[in-house]
Amino acid sequence: MIDLYYWTTPNGHKITIFLEEVGLQYTIIPVNIGAGDQFKPEFLKISPNNRIPAIVDHEPADGGAPISVFESGAILLYLAEKTGKLIPQDLRNRTKVLEWLFWQMAGLGPMAGQNHHFSAYAPEKIEYAINRYVNETGRLYGVLNKQLADREFVAGDYSIADIAAYPWIVPYERQSQNLEDFPHVKRWFEAIKARPATIRAYEKAEALKTQAIDPDKSRDLLFNQSAKTIQP
Repeated sequence: MIDLYYWTTPNGHKITIFLEEVGLQYTIIPVNIGAGDQFKPEFLKISPNNRIPAIVDHEPADGGAPISVFESGAILLYLAEKTGKLIPQDLRNRTKVLEWLFWQMAGLGPMAGQNHHFSAYAPEKIEYAINRYVNETGRLYGVLNKQLADREFVAGDYSIADIAAYPWIVPYERQSQNLEDFPHVKRWFEAIKARPATIRAYEKAEALKTQAIDPDKSRDLLFNQSAKTIQP
């Protein structure tokens, strides 16, 4: 059983998409970042950087005590290795997946995140900062578009590299990007959006957002939903 400490952000969506894809049993524990839950001492014990997502695996592969993992890229890699799914086993293809996983972690995620901040949340609209991050986000979309020009998914078969990148493309309009300018990204985006696991993951997010006005109901809802074995 995996405990997933989660909120409805791109990094949170990565993990629900993965778990829905592989059919691993999990329980969602909502961490309402709008209410400051990420700063609670019990959460900081497993996520010292006070960021979601984080997991606790109660059945680690070594048979020992439960193990916690924070940072979405580390979680994806941990779960892929645990299940043997969505990551190649051969050296060359595995290396390619890891390249693109870390590309998302170091590039697409941070740059798009700063794009969101300066465009939508900063108390002062700083034109230089907005332009800088909108343009850099666009450059990264171009990198992804070129990579997808001659392949269905980012690193060959569908993998954690795709799962890492997809949620950061979902808010493309907020990032001042137009998918029509990136036709290979658009084709890839629509394919992942239509996957049953992706649909289920975002349905869980909508259910949580609907209940967010009442944290107690939200927690009960997600525990009840996730107590069942998740089917692939």
